[in-house]
Amino acid sequence: MSDRRPLMPKATAVWLVENTSLTFDQIASFCGLHVLEVKGIADGDVAQGIKGLDPVTSGQLTREEIEGAEENPARALRLAEPKVVVPETPTRKGPRYTPVSRRQDRPNAVVWLLRNHPELKDSQIMRLVGTTKPTIQQIRDRSHWNAANLTPQDPVTLGLCSQIDLDAEVKKAARRVERERKDMPDLEQAGTLLPTEETTAERRVEIVQPRHAEEREETEQEEQARVFAKLKELSGGERRDEEEDQ
Repeated sequence: MSDRRPLMPKATAVWLVENTSLTFDQIASFCGLHVLEVKGIADGDVAQGIKGLDPVTSGQLTREEIEGAEENPARALRLAEPKVVVPETPTRKGPRYTPVSRRQDRPNAVVWLLRNHPELKDSQIMRLVGTTKPTIQQIRDRSHWNAANLTPQDPVTLGLCSQIDLDAEVKKAARRVERERKDMPDLEQAGTLLPTEETTAERRVEIVQPRHAEEREETEQEEQARVFAKLKELSGGERRDEEEDQ
């Protein structure tokens, strides 16, 4: 995509969809929109009520450029060189302006974002929809005054933000979640129990040690003393039997 964009891109896209046979990709690339937004314009779901702006009359495109792009779907539209150079004015960051006719749709868009992209921060939702943090919290905990009637609706379809802005915020949130996951300790290993062999090792040693003491081999002196004692016991028993016989 080129850095230069036509004036009133959605109105220009509406005119190109209605009056040319250009592909959605060509129109999206030229107007700086997402291809799904252009498809929504063609289906009548996006940019309802916006009057198309003829880029040929406004000097942003030439008829030859449009015809060449229609013959070759792989060709990108090139914005005509402006006859008057308008200096760029610095953009001031601030809350997104939402038309009065769309402001009642913001809670529905917040419900959709909370349900489909819970990884988004409140500040990101505020940038996308143009709402406030207390409103987001009320919708999250179901304390909003109209909570019973809220239905999730795509903010892109409602015209509250562009698909490009939504994709950018979602990717940003995904990168943040991935960094947080890497920085967190391994909870799975910290929460597992020790193996049975380790927990019962000390008790097993206590039981096994006396058994080893009983089963140890006799020394040569101990064996001789045991044999002599046995012989002495046997000889003493034979004498008592002889005396009884006499």
